[in-house]
Amino acid sequence: MKTCIITLDIINEICHSDGKLANYAGRIKENKIINHINDVLNWGRQKNLLILHVRLGFRLNYQDCSTISPIFKLAKEKKILQISEWGGQFCDTLERHKNDVEIIKHRVSAFYGTDLDLILRANKIAKLILTGVGTNNAVELTAREAHDRDYAVTIISDATECADDDAKNASLKFLSRIAKITTTELLVP
Repeated sequence: MKTCIITLDIINEICHSDGKLANYAGRIKENKIINHINDVLNWGRQKNLLILHVRLGFRLNYQDCSTISPIFKLAKEKKILQISEWGGQFCDTLERHKNDVEIIKHRVSAFYGTDLDLILRANKIAKLILTGVGTNNAVELTAREAHDRDYAVTIISDATECADDDAKNASLKFLSRIAKITTTELLVP
């Protein structure tokens, strides 16, 4: 079964303390989320796994941004999540390599409106390992959609984060019904 590692929304706007949406950047740093993600990525590279980095972002004119979504409707007004600006770029601490695939999404799920499924099927991927933020948003929705598309899903719990422990634990509890939940230490020998 071919496997792919996916990182979700490890961007400056969300993960860097100077980001405009950095509500839990302190938790990301304190819990070493990006360090754990990098450990998973290095393990995957040793095994020659496909690695995909997915980031949320919008064009400068926000024509691809929802004006209805409570999550996104203020993006244009606040000038956040622009893919060509610092906030919409991947964090420097995320270890990306030239052979990694990068995908831009415009909604919560990594599948919606992207070529993620096409890339996975073209590479005969059957198993996904998910990391990133937020556990209860991008990770959860991507996992749900992956499950419904018949991918086997593994979530690395200490390589995901969200605003608080209650939200993270509730999300992981739900996800344990459709995915394998593990830790970096158990995945990476």
